[in-house]
Amino acid sequence: MDITLKAIIEGIIFVFGEEGISLMQLSEALDLGEDYIRNILDEMVKEYQSEDRGFELISVQDRYKFISKAAVHDYVQRIITLTKSRQLSQSALETLAIIAYKQPITRMEIEEIRGVGCEMMLKKLQAQDLIREAGRSESAGRPILYEITEEFLDLFKLMSLNELPNLPNYQEESSEHQLFE
Repeated sequence: MDITLKAIIEGIIFVFGEEGISLMQLSEALDLGEDYIRNILDEMVKEYQSEDRGFELISVQDRYKFISKAAVHDYVQRIITLTKSRQLSQSALETLAIIAYKQPITRMEIEEIRGVGCEMMLKKLQAQDLIREAGRSESAGRPILYEITEEFLDLFKLMSLNELPNLPNYQEESSEHQLFE
């Protein structure tokens, strides 16, 4: 099965999500000239403008990403409204707890704690207005920082984060310390 260059570019852009990917990154990854890649991207932008597509390809500050079309937003909002009334999944609760206790926190830090990817969960929690972006970290790549919202406090009937239960203090004792006791 041969995959076309457009399909490869489409897959790469999809994987990079809301962060998008630069023309230079695509050019380097595909080992093709920027002008050649730009022409393909221009074609793709036109193709995704078709009315039979629910999303489009855009370029913001020379970063390419997919966004849903305006006509889709009302339907997405309906789903979000229906989802808000349902219970949160275990993974949603775990992600929310990590953010609540460690905020502001990056996606990578959350994934390190949970041991699984959480990009889609963060998008869902943002769509439910339970978390929001709190700026960008000063670390390499300037990743997005997340924090909880007033909606989170309302949902869990909290006046402030100070009402969260204290976490047990787990400390790993070194083997050297244990030998001398």
